[in-house]
Amino acid sequence: MKEEIRQLVERWQAAIRAGDMDGILADHAEDVLMFDVPEPLQAEGKAEYRKTWELFFQYGKPGKDVFTIEDLRITAGSEVAFCTGLLRIGGSAHPVCRLTLGLTRVDGHWRIAHEHHSAPHALQPAPRRDAS
Repeated sequence: MKEEIRQLVERWQAAIRAGDMDGILADHAEDVLMFDVPEPLQAEGKAEYRKTWELFFQYGKPGKDVFTIEDLRITAGSEVAFCTGLLRIGGSAHPVCRLTLGLTRVDGHWRIAHEHHSAPHALQPAPRRDAS
């Protein structure tokens, strides 16, 4: 089961690297929900999801370094699974984003139902409050 999911993720990564939009969309649920780093806050359904990748490719050409998943971890049950990983984007030397995928099994096939990309945001130390 985990190997089947790993292969799905690897196909998806290869499609992103190739700029193959049909391949990017292939294993996603029709009602996929995506939370991404750039706006919009969320994209719901394959048509909206597709737009997020069109935006992505405006800033980075397809290629082997455009999207690299590292430290992929898979947790799977019989009907639901999730994956986490770290992303190197656009040839970055180190991971710059986090990735979480939520999958469901539909008619015997795994489908990505939820995708979440996030980037860490450094916070400044909170101002000290005097104990008076």
